[in-house]
Amino acid sequence: MPGPGTTRRKIVPALAATLVGAAVALGAANASAGGGPFGIDHRIAYDNSGIWARHNQQALEIGVIGFELGGALWRGADDRLGRTLWQSIDASAAGGIASQVAKYAFGRERPGQTSNPNEWFKGRCCQSFPSGEVTLQASFVTPIIANYHADHPWVWALEALPLYDGIARMKAQGHWQSDVLAGWVLGTAVGYYATTRDEPFFVSILPKGITAGIHARF
Repeated sequence: MPGPGTTRRKIVPALAATLVGAAVALGAANASAGGGPFGIDHRIAYDNSGIWARHNQQALEIGVIGFELGGALWRGADDRLGRTLWQSIDASAAGGIASQVAKYAFGRERPGQTSNPNEWFKGRCCQSFPSGEVTLQASFVTPIIANYHADHPWVWALEALPLYDGIARMKAQGHWQSDVLAGWVLGTAVGYYATTRDEPFFVSILPKGITAGIHARF
């Protein structure tokens, strides 16, 4: 029977294929008129209605953070799902820090600030690259997919979260296509790395009483 290491090795090509598919989906429209590092960046028509409304994006962000925190605290690190959610917390924290550092380093103007996707190093005013929210969504779903895809293939459907958020952020003119892809790659990378650690980082530094799981007390 394949062990965890074998399962993790097998998931890398699948995650890579997912990211390639995302690049095609996000960059297909009007790609010939694009710019940026991959030649696919273009500003799309502003849309803040229906499912693309900004408040829905923010609700998803809050919901994901609440689910991983609440689930990890409730289930605990000794439970399979609880441990997975602690890994998601590790990945979300690392991804959030990395994406914010990159935003300051690259200083890229957002589509809402300029129609030119090649405006970089403009200072603290401009924080388009990469998308922090897409990084969050990818870092959240990747440990779940890595740990459960063999038993429950449907978990691949969770990739719809970073896909939705990426499209929504572009429609809000908050990010270019390459911002979204970079956030997706970053979130996937830190999410996968979190699953390779023997113990989740926050589990190793927090008191056992916190990480053991609230449900274990009852």
